[in-house]
Amino acid sequence: MNRVIVMVFVVLLCSCGETIPRKPVQVKSGSFYKASVTRSKEILAQEEAVIQSLIEKDTSHTYFSSADGFWYHYEVQNAKDEYRPKTNDEIVFTYNVMTLQGDTIYKKSTIGLVQHAIDKSQLFPGLRNGLKLLKSGEQATFIFPSSQAYGYKGDTSKIAPLTPIKSSVNVLKIIKRKDSLN
Repeated sequence: MNRVIVMVFVVLLCSCGETIPRKPVQVKSGSFYKASVTRSKEILAQEEAVIQSLIEKDTSHTYFSSADGFWYHYEVQNAKDEYRPKTNDEIVFTYNVMTLQGDTIYKKSTIGLVQHAIDKSQLFPGLRNGLKLLKSGEQATFIFPSSQAYGYKGDTSKIAPLTPIKSSVNVLKIIKRKDSLN
């Protein structure tokens, strides 16, 4: 019995030593991420060149460049109203999705009327940011590079991965919220 107690005591004493951390089996160099960033920059540069070419050919519209990396022109402007939607405001609008050549991918009638809480809903990044630029009653056409559209995955239906798109957006109403960050 004493031997068992001594053995348990020895095992407990030995197991109280300092733990030694294990070293990683494989060390990551980060080269995959660097290559991914380089590839993304190259794709964006190619898409921007195509978009700039389209903009230069379209002499009937004045295009604006957004800080978020897309371009747009107004179809209808509202000079009377100054208010643009802020975070938590709701906006009622319609939009379509087209190829850069103007072929319709999704019609406004198919998408229907959309009510969106600014910075809260699940819209693709370019549309989410583009809506903040429009006032009630305005209509604009946006040109989004794939990074501002549906990105590397596409929409898993009609829009392929890495596809730049156009979208015509019509803001019908802005509902100001008391709790909005105005």
